[in-house]
Amino acid sequence: MTTTAPSDLADPTVPGVPSGLFIDGAWQPASDGGTFAVHNPANGQVIAHVADATVADGHAAVQAAVAAQQAWAATSPRERADILHRGYELLLARSEELALLMTSEMGKPLAEARAEVVYAAEFFRWNAEEAARIEGSYGRTPDGRTRVLVTRRPVGPCLLITPWNFPMAMGTRKIGPAIAAGCTMVLKPAPQTPLSTLALTELLTEAGLPGGVLNVIPTSRAAEVIEPMMAGGQLRKISFTGSTGVGRTLLAQAARTVMRTSMELGGNAPFIVFEDADLDTAVEAAFAAKMRNMGESCTAANRFFVHRSVAEEFTSRLAERMSTLLVGDGTAEGVQVGPLIDRAGVEKASGLVEDALARGARLVARGEVPDSTGFFYPPTVLADIPADAELLQTEIFGPVAAVRCFDTEDEVVAMANDTEFGLIGFVMTRDLQRALRVSELLEVGMLGLNQGVVSNPAAPFGGVKQSGLGREGGRVGIDEFLEYRYIAIPAH
Repeated sequence: MTTTAPSDLADPTVPGVPSGLFIDGAWQPASDGGTFAVHNPANGQVIAHVADATVADGHAAVQAAVAAQQAWAATSPRERADILHRGYELLLARSEELALLMTSEMGKPLAEARAEVVYAAEFFRWNAEEAARIEGSYGRTPDGRTRVLVTRRPVGPCLLITPWNFPMAMGTRKIGPAIAAGCTMVLKPAPQTPLSTLALTELLTEAGLPGGVLNVIPTSRAAEVIEPMMAGGQLRKISFTGSTGVGRTLLAQAARTVMRTSMELGGNAPFIVFEDADLDTAVEAAFAAKMRNMGESCTAANRFFVHRSVAEEFTSRLAERMSTLLVGDGTAEGVQVGPLIDRAGVEKASGLVEDALARGARLVARGEVPDSTGFFYPPTVLADIPADAELLQTEIFGPVAAVRCFDTEDEVVAMANDTEFGLIGFVMTRDLQRALRVSELLEVGMLGLNQGVVSNPAAPFGGVKQSGLGREGGRVGIDEFLEYRYIAIPAH
């Protein structure tokens, strides 16, 4: 991968990866010359220094997006689709180097990083196909006096804020529909993982994306930079993936200028195993739902509710599977579990486990971690989780499976819904009527029935309650970046 980043910002440990801001089609340093360090969580070493955007840089990025909006909206759907399709092909062609980059800054094993690049590419392919299918309508009012013409148009310049846990896929999941709809963008990546976003930005430039359409501003001072950008009134939409706490703050700021909002926030997913479940399927689904991305996922199974009659066997089998996993640097051969993102992540997982044990939970299994300076936490299985354990109320965001028994269907539905979150749930049963009944009662935006992973670019992703607003992916994903316009025409 070639780079057009300024030479004084390049870091020799990540050759070919830009490390500047990208504003109005050009790589540049921060206005004050500042940078921040990007660390490899497997060993704590600095792998790059990236330009640290200031308030002035944020303003410049917004102005570039605003200036480019009219011309970009006027491009044909086919032109936008072609750019996305070229982006899709470039992602696949460079999947190996992009996966290695992602593992180096985020920690996930290479196998998972490779899978994420493919997943990320699919958002470009899906939205390339949707770009040419933006439709309106034509008809008459019931009294016959007026013709009704309904068209769709881009919402306008957008602010996109992506998380660190899926740095490539969360970028394409937001950029893809924005490009397809004809919106310009200012994107702020997570400071832990900006390199994947910067590499993706360069790739899109190579794919033909015009200057000013996508502007990228890594920064270590998000609150300071973002608030004045939103207060200016020129950005018309914000799409954020991250914690519910930050989401609430952004919603309040968005209200000042009545911005369109898409919020994909926290989760506290219940994983329900009924007595009639196929335990082979349930254990495999549980493993996938818990251990994908080391458990650092909003869709990770957080609370395992298992029918008392099968709880011992299910817990034993899951513990056996998790305790034998190889933990280490994600770039090493055979590693199945990489480090958590930082020391705070390790301390959070450790604190939640110790709290549960202090309240009476039972330790069933705890794996081994390497003797390393990295941010590792052992895959852990707990049973007999008490109702007042903190991990039942908050995202663990780590490789910890917490199992609690239940006796009746009504009881487990009540326990599953006893949370402010409602992103996703998982149900393991061979009873079709029960599956349908419980799926209707669970307060979630997505449900995995006898499977542990549901994310797919062709399906709407999002939650209810305090897990967010709006949807990403599927046919509705592009709607989040479009406005309706109604034109009344006299019929006579």
